[in-house]
Amino acid sequence: MPTLRAWPRVGTVLRQGPHVALHRSFVERFGRAPERVGHAPGRVNVIGEHTDHNGGLCLPFALPQRTRAAVARRDDATVRVHSAQTGETVAWPLRDAAHCAGWAAYVVGTIAALDPRHGFDVLVDSEVPVGAGLSSSAALTCAVALAVAPTRPPGELLAATMRAENEFVGAPTGGLDQTIALHARAGAALLLDFGASPADRLVRQVPSAVPGHEWWVLDSHVSHELADGGYARRRAECAAAAAALAVDNLSRATLDDVARLTDPVLAARARHVVTENARVRQVVTALEDADASAVGAALTASHLSLRDDFEVSCGELDELVAILLEQGARGARMIGGGFGGSALTLLPEATVEVALSAVLGGFRRRGWRLPTPLAAGIGAGGAGVDPV
Repeated sequence: MPTLRAWPRVGTVLRQGPHVALHRSFVERFGRAPERVGHAPGRVNVIGEHTDHNGGLCLPFALPQRTRAAVARRDDATVRVHSAQTGETVAWPLRDAAHCAGWAAYVVGTIAALDPRHGFDVLVDSEVPVGAGLSSSAALTCAVALAVAPTRPPGELLAATMRAENEFVGAPTGGLDQTIALHARAGAALLLDFGASPADRLVRQVPSAVPGHEWWVLDSHVSHELADGGYARRRAECAAAAAALAVDNLSRATLDDVARLTDPVLAARARHVVTENARVRQVVTALEDADASAVGAALTASHLSLRDDFEVSCGELDELVAILLEQGARGARMIGGGFGGSALTLLPEATVEVALSAVLGGFRRRGWRLPTPLAAGIGAGGAGVDPV
C-alpha cells in the first residue's frame, strides 16, 4: 500500500487530463464527439450542518475532486446517459422524467428542469466519492446543467439543480451544495446566509487556509442516502420546532426560545441549529485570525451536537473523530447530511502521517472497512464549462 503522502490529491480524470479519457469514452459509447464538458466540484462544509434548510449560516469550500459531464445534443426528446462509475447506460424520454429512478434521475431531472426542446447524450465521470457527504449529487447536477445550458444565468441553474434533487429524485436538500458548486472561489470558503434570498445569499469569502495545518476528509464508506427518509424526518422535526416557537425558521430562535420547548426531541433539534449558527460565526472569526485552536474547538463541538442533539452520526464517524483527536487534530467532525459519510479534520502538518495511519490501524483492529483519506486542499474554484 502506498504511503499516505503518495495518495492522490485529485482523482484519475484530472491526472490524465481533464478531457482525454472522457472524450475517448464518449466517442466509443455514442459514436460521435461531445459538444461541451461541464464540470463541478464536490464540497466540504467547514461548519454549519443542517442550518441551510433552517434559514441559517453555512461555511463550505469546494474540493479539488470534480465531476465532469460531456454532452451532445440529440434530434429527439430522449436523454441517453452513461456512467463511467457504474458502467450503466440509461435512455429515458424527457416527457416521463418524473418516473426516472436511481442515479440517472439526477441527470434526467436536471435536464428536464431546464426545459430543453431536445434530448442529449451524456457521459458522466466523477472523482467525488458517492455517499461520502461530499456533495457528489450536486456536483453531478451542476456539471450536467452547465454542459446542457452554459448560457443560462447562475440563478436559473441553481433553481434547476435544486428542483432536480427535490422533485425528481426526492431528496429534500436545502441548496447549500448546489450554491457552493456553482459559486466557489479558489482558496476561500464562502459564508452563506440561507435566511436571505438566493441573490443575496453569499455574504463574503473567508480564507480557508490555516498556516501550518492541513484540511483532510476521511470517507468512512458507510453509505448514506438522503432520499431514504432520515434526512426528511430531521427537516420535519425542525419545521415542527419552528412552528411550536412561532418563528419562520429555527435560525430566528434563541437558546431561551429552545428552553420553552416541552418536546425533548424538538428541543434537541432546535438546540443544534441555534448553537451551530453561533459556531459558524466563531469559525469565520477564527479563520480570519488564523486561530487553529478556535477553529478546531468549534469543529469538535459541532460533532458532539450532531451526535447528541441532531442524532445523525454513527459509530464509525464517532470513532474517526475520537482517534483524530487522540492523535493531535485541532478538531474533527462528521460532515454532510449524516447517517454515514465522512469526517473533516484540521491537522497540524507534522502530525498528518501519524494521525491518518492511526485511523487506519484503529479501523483495521475493529475489522471495519478502512476509511479513505482525501486531502481537501484549501478550496478550489467552482463549476464551469470547457470546450472540447
